[in-house]
Amino acid sequence: MKKLVSKICWVMMSSAWLVLSTAAVQAQEKSKDQPPSQSTAVGDKELRSFAKSYIEFHKIRMEYEPALNKASDPQERNKLEQDAVAKFGKAVEKQGLTLESYFRIFQTVNTNDTVREKALKLIEEERKKA
Repeated sequence: MKKLVSKICWVMMSSAWLVLSTAAVQAQEKSKDQPPSQSTAVGDKELRSFAKSYIEFHKIRMEYEPALNKASDPQERNKLEQDAVAKFGKAVEKQGLTLESYFRIFQTVNTNDTVREKALKLIEEERKKA
């Protein structure tokens, strides 16, 4: 499971569009396995933590993306990827989330209009603070 989360996290770091598509597919698959109330329930505190983590994700992405685009050596690229994923993991944990809970919320935000609206407002508030 940890390897899967790391891979998903890295995909997110390298291409936000790809992650949006992947997250939507995964959310649809999970919704088949879980009752809607469990898969889409996101509390205000969790959503605020998500918003803060989302802002950190974009900071980390901006920091690592140029070096990753320039890296021609697979070992160097792998090291940069691992560093970025580890840094993001710490940022998420600092907000009281796990990578799994972050991605669960991410999926809910992408599939639930009400939650998305709340998340966007919180993300905008966090951007203004940063």
